[in-house]
Amino acid sequence: MSSISIATLPRMSRDALSALLLSASTPSKLAIIDVRDSDHVGGHIRSSTWVPSSSLDVRLPELIRTLKDKEMVVFHCALSQQRGPSAALRYARERERVLSSEESPKQDVYVLEGGFVQWQEKYGKDTRLTEAYVEDIWQEY
Repeated sequence: MSSISIATLPRMSRDALSALLLSASTPSKLAIIDVRDSDHVGGHIRSSTWVPSSSLDVRLPELIRTLKDKEMVVFHCALSQQRGPSAALRYARERERVLSSEESPKQDVYVLEGGFVQWQEKYGKDTRLTEAYVEDIWQEY
């Protein structure tokens, strides 16, 4: 039985993630997984991979394989209250089940605190950090 739970998943602040993205040495060690569904429109974190929560189960084996050598994986949804943490937990547990410690280096799995809603409030207009941002969509949040 896995010791990983929603309560034990570490959170990463938007400021910490932005610093990692802007660091010259970090991007190759970091993966950002966006599990929003139709609410993905209006922008996304630069370099993130869109894996709608509705397709997560089918894509888990692929994610485990392609992210195997990343040091950090950060999951998020709109608010990172349900889909993001749930996806991070499913990924971490499945990765632990599938890969032995010899097969893959240690990997830290995080949930982005506040999700894309809080991210875009501070970094939406920063083209170094956010792509395809449409401010009008987020004004109602």
